This record gives sequence, structure tokens and C-alpha cells, in this order.
Amino acid sequence: MQLSPGGNKGPVAILRCRLCATRPQWSCRHLTRGFLLRVDLVVPKRTPTLAQEWALDRAMAARQTCGQCKRRFYICLSKKLGCCLECFDGTPTHPSSLMPLPAPAVHRLAA
Repeated sequence: MQLSPGGNKGPVAILRCRLCATRPQWSCRHLTRGFLLRVDLVVPKRTPTLAQEWALDRAMAARQTCGQCKRRFYICLSKKLGCCLECFDGTPTHPSSLMPLPAPAVHRLAA
């Protein structure tokens, strides 16, 4: 719904999984848990500024770029390996998993 909690002090109700619903003394940590908030207290979600989007893109580029061949992938690479599989053990990379290179900057002089 593109909303954030806003003025809600906490959930009105908590949806719990079937196992934890029968045992109220347990705290449910399963993925099926959900929080219900009051809709009249929520506010629209903030849109990030351009600088915030650039910072997130740089952070994702650091996680998606191979340290050896400097190619950027659509997925985050393993920190344990430090490089892509092609550089690590020679497994070929499918071209659809690579991001296209950015276009070179063209200088436009005002004359």
C-alpha cells in the first residue's frame, strides 16, 4: 500500500502461525507472523532523494562487482570467494546475468 507506520505506537494485533497460536506463552518468530496496524494513523512512505538513491546504487555496485574482472552482475557476489565463479573456478557466466556497461560520458562544451 506504499504506507509507513507513522503514528502507530505498536501493532493492534499480531497474526501468529498455527503452532504458536495455540501456545500464547511462546513468542512466534516464524515467517508467517504479521503485524496489524491502524490504517487511520499511517502516513505515506517517504520517497528517497536522488543522493540517497546514488548512495544505495554505489553500495549495491560494491556487492555486485567482481574484484578481479570488474564486471557487474545482477546478483550479489559471495564475500567468501571475493570474485565471480568464472574468475574463481572457470565456470562460464551467462551473458544475461551481467549488467550492461554504462555509456561513456560525453563532454558537451557550450560554445
